[in-house]
Amino acid sequence: MRLRVLTLNVWNTEGDPRRTQVINHGIRQLEPDLIALQEVVHTDRTKSLESLLAGLAFHATHQAEVQESVPRFSDRYGGAAVATRWPHEVVEVLDLRLAGANDVPWATLAAVVKLPTEGEMLFIAPTAAWRLSAEAARERQAVAITDLDARHRRELPTVIAGDFNAAPDAASIRYLTGRQSLDGRSVLYHDAWALAGKGPGYTWTTDNPNTRAVVSQIVRQREYCNRFDYVFVGSWDAHPKAHAHVQSAKLAFEQPIAGIWASDHFGLVVDLEVGSDG
Repeated sequence: MRLRVLTLNVWNTEGDPRRTQVINHGIRQLEPDLIALQEVVHTDRTKSLESLLAGLAFHATHQAEVQESVPRFSDRYGGAAVATRWPHEVVEVLDLRLAGANDVPWATLAAVVKLPTEGEMLFIAPTAAWRLSAEAARERQAVAITDLDARHRRELPTVIAGDFNAAPDAASIRYLTGRQSLDGRSVLYHDAWALAGKGPGYTWTTDNPNTRAVVSQIVRQREYCNRFDYVFVGSWDAHPKAHAHVQSAKLAFEQPIAGIWASDHFGLVVDLEVGSDG
């Protein structure tokens, strides 16, 4: 069956308040089946997920709805959310606050989605440490995410979609894609953009006006671009009886609508062909 996956960091509540409507419109146009959203604000006064998905028929969960406690800074920087076309069950919420990354309020959600013709699939929606100097923390977070997959994976290949705040040559991404080991462990997930994307696939770039102020603050360079957002697909090693073939990988929300840029990140939309090999 065809399966479309979308990941987007929605940039909490910064910038033009009309961005929410732009994202909602974009989701309508893209018609994804699985959505991973990052930096979604959820407080008593602001429930951004409801606005982002208004009028759309998705089953949605925000980390605040399933987490035991509210992390510091989540009222400003939000948290992770998943939305799926079919019902899902959140099987674990992983708190990724670590030494060197204790200011990260974003949890990782692991949800089992019941696909109508193919069975159950594990969908993981992470957000890694944001500081450019925090790769050691991102390495530990990457290992924790793959351990999370090992605890809950189904026969169909796991899909991991989110904002990893790391370039393809970073150790955390090299680990996920089987190019190096970490902590005595090795895994293999397919990077959808590397398989089917065209061009560099930058998702955090000063080509986006919303990104320039942040780059000026934390990079201190006038121009900067990198690929930080990914969709990873579980490999044959972990799923020998099923497949998730990457058909296409494209940027999303990479252009303004009526002069409004959706976020400080570009999104990523990936088409998969999923099925059993039995």
